[in-house]
Amino acid sequence: MPVTPRIGFILVCIFLDALGIGLIVPVLPRLIGELAVTRDLQTTWYGAIMLSYGVMQFLSAPLLGALSDRIGRRPVLLGGILGLGLMFAVPAFSTSLWFILGSRILGGMLSANMTVAQAYIADVTVGVQRFSGFGKIGAVFGIGFVLGPALGGVLGQFDVRFPFMCAAVICLANFLYGAFILPESLKTRDTAPLSLKRNNPFAAVWALIRMPQNRLLVTVLTLSSLATGVLQCTWALYTEYRYGFTPLLIGLSVFALGLSISFVQGWLLPRLVIRLTPRKIVFTALATGTAALAVVALTGNGFVAALFCCLYAVSGAAGPMITGDISRRTAPEHQGTTIGAVSSLNSLTGAVAPAIGTPLLMFPANAPAAFTAGMPYFACALFMGLSLIAAAAVKDTEEIPPYAGDDTGETD
Repeated sequence: MPVTPRIGFILVCIFLDALGIGLIVPVLPRLIGELAVTRDLQTTWYGAIMLSYGVMQFLSAPLLGALSDRIGRRPVLLGGILGLGLMFAVPAFSTSLWFILGSRILGGMLSANMTVAQAYIADVTVGVQRFSGFGKIGAVFGIGFVLGPALGGVLGQFDVRFPFMCAAVICLANFLYGAFILPESLKTRDTAPLSLKRNNPFAAVWALIRMPQNRLLVTVLTLSSLATGVLQCTWALYTEYRYGFTPLLIGLSVFALGLSISFVQGWLLPRLVIRLTPRKIVFTALATGTAALAVVALTGNGFVAALFCCLYAVSGAAGPMITGDISRRTAPEHQGTTIGAVSSLNSLTGAVAPAIGTPLLMFPANAPAAFTAGMPYFACALFMGLSLIAAAAVKDTEEIPPYAGDDTGETD
């Protein structure tokens, strides 16, 4: 899929968002540890701070998606960028864990960037090109994670708060970029009144589930997202507790993971979608992810764990295929609402993941050399394996044939 100016604008916005998020990944656990004093309190506060963002993102995503169907993608996206900037700015200067928790709650409430970006791509693409567009969003997000954590790890060696300051400045630059450059993509607006009852996250997720053709897809997406969520919320502390990783090593390991995600979604996936059916891509991706997570759980070597975590990135090819299939079944004027529901589902798993993953960090914290130290990643492998079983049950009649045309896929 050619990257036209409109698509390019949205990809740059997502890249800058990912860069800011990536900057704080290696240092957030260390900052919480400095303020929480004990390791048990560090784990508890880290879980609460991660949980709060996911919960608020889950509650707000469908409403913000529906709002973007009415007032446009651009203003909702800009509001989300401002909320993200505030979430970064507070930890840069505050010494209160409660203030940091509050900033995460506010950031989660306004976080609609990925939802709106996917709706934007849906506005300007058709057919199989939509899969490729969603994959490019994942790719540029991965590139941001390639650069962000590595840079955050280096900056964190000097001052644990400095990466937060840099992330806030990046958000300001992103906001200015979007305000002056980003065009509106929405042409057909939803004229129905905005309803909290209709757009609450539970109703949005239920609307996906009750569609018979979506049930297995939603099951696969939920389980694989849960595995990803547990990995994301535990990796920094897990590698510190079990392998003794410093912020620099944590940053470099996430750097490698982001590079792998960029390769899979930016280079590999666009080539797979013209050769294989979505079902085959999803099945292969999830099988690879399951095996990789099992190795991460079993190994006592930090280098091996980081290497197989990179291999796990192959599982990321499943998400764009599933999201694209759900989007394909949705009317143009309801893309924001439906993709907002998918985002809510991802946010729900992101909210549940810290509640599952962070208590399991007590195993590597207390006995890093024991077999049970891998419990967080045994859980990840279990969820990914169950998603693989669900994917195997998807019927061939629900597949989209491999792309055989030569259209650009972009609408006027």
